[in-house]
Amino acid sequence: CCCLEMYIKLQNGLNALLISDINNVEEEFSEEGGAESDIETDNDNDSGTDSKDDGENSDSKDDEKVKPEESPSDLDMEIEGLAVEEAWAEPTGKKDEDESTEKMSAAALCVTVGSFCDPEDLPGLAHFLEDMVFLGSLKYPDENGFDVFLKKHGGSGNASTDCELTVFHFDIQQQYFKAALDRWAQFFIHPLMIRDAINREVEAVDNEYQLAKPCDANRWEVLLGSLARPGHPMRKFFLGNAETLKHEPKKSNIDFYTRLKDFWQNYYSAPYMNLVVQSKVVLVSNIHLLNIIWALSPQERNYRVKPLRYISWLVGHKGKDSILSFLRKKYLWAVALSGGNAETGFEQNSTYSIFKISITLTSEGYEHFYEVARVVFQYMKMLQKVEIQKINDNEFFFQDQVGPINYVENICENMHLFCKQDFLTGNQLLFDYKPEVIAEALDLFCPQRANLCLLSTNNEGKCPLKERWLEMQYSVEDIEQYWAAVWAFDFELNPDLRHPEENEYLATDFSLKAPDFPEVDYPVKVLNTPQGCMWYRKDNKFRKPEAYVHFHLISPEVQRSAESVVLLDIFVSILPLNLSEPACGADIAKLEYKLVAGEHGLIIRVKGFSHKLPLLLQLIIDHLSDFMSVGKLQFTPLAHPCPVQFRVVDLPNTHMLCKVKTFNKGDANSEVTVYYQVGRVFQMHMEEPCFSFLRTKETLGYHVYPAYRNNSGIIGFSISVTTQATKHNSEFVDKKIEEFLLYFEEKMKLLTEDAVFLQAHSLINTKEYEDTFLGEEMDRHWKEIVSQQYLFDRLTCEIEALKSLTKEDLIEWFQVLRGKDRTLSIHVVGYGEQEQDSEFAAVSDVQGPLLGEHPQLTFLPPSSYMKNTAFIRHIKDFTSTLNLLPYHKILQ
Repeated sequence: CCCLEMYIKLQNGLNALLISDINNVEEEFSEEGGAESDIETDNDNDSGTDSKDDGENSDSKDDEKVKPEESPSDLDMEIEGLAVEEAWAEPTGKKDEDESTEKMSAAALCVTVGSFCDPEDLPGLAHFLEDMVFLGSLKYPDENGFDVFLKKHGGSGNASTDCELTVFHFDIQQQYFKAALDRWAQFFIHPLMIRDAINREVEAVDNEYQLAKPCDANRWEVLLGSLARPGHPMRKFFLGNAETLKHEPKKSNIDFYTRLKDFWQNYYSAPYMNLVVQSKVVLVSNIHLLNIIWALSPQERNYRVKPLRYISWLVGHKGKDSILSFLRKKYLWAVALSGGNAETGFEQNSTYSIFKISITLTSEGYEHFYEVARVVFQYMKMLQKVEIQKINDNEFFFQDQVGPINYVENICENMHLFCKQDFLTGNQLLFDYKPEVIAEALDLFCPQRANLCLLSTNNEGKCPLKERWLEMQYSVEDIEQYWAAVWAFDFELNPDLRHPEENEYLATDFSLKAPDFPEVDYPVKVLNTPQGCMWYRKDNKFRKPEAYVHFHLISPEVQRSAESVVLLDIFVSILPLNLSEPACGADIAKLEYKLVAGEHGLIIRVKGFSHKLPLLLQLIIDHLSDFMSVGKLQFTPLAHPCPVQFRVVDLPNTHMLCKVKTFNKGDANSEVTVYYQVGRVFQMHMEEPCFSFLRTKETLGYHVYPAYRNNSGIIGFSISVTTQATKHNSEFVDKKIEEFLLYFEEKMKLLTEDAVFLQAHSLINTKEYEDTFLGEEMDRHWKEIVSQQYLFDRLTCEIEALKSLTKEDLIEWFQVLRGKDRTLSIHVVGYGEQEQDSEFAAVSDVQGPLLGEHPQLTFLPPSSYMKNTAFIRHIKDFTSTLNLLPYHKILQ
């Protein structure tokens, strides 16, 4: 199988797992003692590292993980060389008549190097390298060639840098997988990393940094890292920005380009890499938040027991006599609680593990946060053995199939963490129950080892320190002496805190129901009364003991006034709080529900194992009926037909600008969206050219994306760019979007008929994909029902339309679009010199909203970039002068 080795190995010694049939492989690995996997690596060790003795690895215990420095040959992996030429044949451009759908193939490569390896003088280097390898290779030098190839054939790709891992992944239509794999492999064999691209990519990383700054979760994580002991890698600034990657290296006379190449040469090599491939191959806000944090010894070695998962389940349950129930009912101190280890690189790695309990406090709870912490410590002291393994087993054996790209990404990380027989299941199943391991972990959860972090807007003015990178203000104080003394000894338990009760929602009957309805391909209306109708479809494909049920409770009262809309939102926020305790068991048993405040009423969604799902549905209905009324819900026919959608205003035939200032005065981020309202639109492959033009070449922002829009049947599309007011004026970005469309129009004219055919064929293949789990089919049919269009075979109709698409159709549509100029630009602009904030503030007294004030939109006039553009001074005044377009159902 030399042909296959060229793409799998990349360099001698690379660990590789090739997945051909997920179900078969999972079955093999779940057998006692594991099974030999269909994997091959080269036995020659050319990487220069010493391999360990084969006998040592063969006797490894279950709880020992595969070390990155071990030779891949120790894993004893083989690939059976079956029908290689047929499996990896070049695409013919024609579809097999017997094949109903085009399958997706995916690959993921995990490198055991991450931000912990950043040099002290170059923070963010690992993340920057991850971005740079995408920008062309010696064999395929086009900077965006790989993205172009993926988009052309219905695929996508991305990468992420964690503390100790960097993961690259992509998916694509199966017949183009070989060609894509070759292009992708060149990232790691010989990336160009040309000097000219470095400055542009630094700007892209800096844009990402600017987007991360206003996010509280990011700010808290960076702050927590900064408080680690000196010298610990947790203190490093992982993301990087223009200061760390450009300005500081220049001041320090650092040869950044050489250091970047050296970093790649040292770490992007086979001994640090795992590869996973899946293909059809015959081979094989404003809140008060209390965080209680424990820094623990590394727990990766205990993955077969997963003690932190047991403890997080016990801490996080919301049923009777739980921490949350006690705090809510007795003192009204808390409204939400979560606890556990996120199993990300920042919270679990080879140097430490973090366990965090987050409690959302009320204003009263904020004043008593020490007492809240005491309740948590009392509960942790009380914990004993509780059996939850059965729940995890049910979830694993009946889990929905995930997409290939997520599957291979997870497994390539698992290959660095778990023993061979646990690659597919190590991060999900609880293999062993060992009370001594759990007890050992519980012993670490004492008050003396805990760190309390209180995040609140009430702390304003009390935090003199500022974290360097994301600029979060904070203070560090010792625990008050009184509480430190109380917790120093054997404090009393709380009799109101107990273990979870027996779970009545845990399914035990997984048999499939007998057929009760003729087999049909689409939902059928089985009930039609003046009060409502019901649609039903019996699942005959996935054959799992589960159900999806959606209700839409329509009321004309919802749109009577703004007050009614707000009241429905409040109701949907309060009801889950009332349900949190009684529905806790359902949540643990993997029965899910969601309440949505729809445009015209309340939407209820439930899903899960069929055996106990009716219990959850009945619970929701009981709480719903007991909230506004005495008896059960009583439905009456609507006096007048309720509209199913809003109607859209007919934009004037001109370019309108609505430019407003962001509410957060410290935020430099601006969002520019240009919307084009047209009668019809083709789903063109605009993503990659748009990304290449506006992000890669113009470096306008990190997030750049076009979007197809269907607003109440009125078709259009938009292009959005996230930029920073410290770098670009929003109207300059708007003009660049217009510039891109001119460029794209010329590019369209140069398209060949074959290119149009291939693009249409790619979309056809995408629409022909089979649903991977029942929820996908449910969502698609539900959308047809609530919109009252009932075109359940919409995908088939769209495929037929695509088959007749021509180049002339595309050009004609685009020219019509350009001629109408029904364009609306929406700019939400941040604070920065490019928006002349100092000058504008002096004239208009622009201020950010103060805590407790109601923010008001501040409309800005256009600058010189768009001085001839009509601009909107007040949204309601603008829309009141426009005609409403009739709601349009797209039925053909």
